[in-house]
Amino acid sequence: MTHEEIDILWQKAMQESIKDGEVYIRYHFAKLVVEREREACANICEELELPEWPDKVRQPLAQAIRARGQA
Repeated sequence: MTHEEIDILWQKAMQESIKDGEVYIRYHFAKLVVEREREACANICEELELPEWPDKVRQPLAQAIRARGQA
C-alpha cells in the first residue's frame, strides 16, 4: 500500500470511530488495512497464471482468503 492509501484508510477509520461514538481509531484502522490486504491476496490468487494452478484451485483459494474476514 502507498502512503496515500494508508492516509485514506486512517481518515476512514477516524470517521467510522466518530460515527460509532468510539475512540477505537486504531481498531478501525487495523480492520480496514486487514480487509484491504486480504482482498489484495485473494485477487493475486485469482490472477495467477500458473498452469499447475487451474481455476479449480485458484478460485477456492481466493474464496477461502476472503472467508477469513467473515468469521
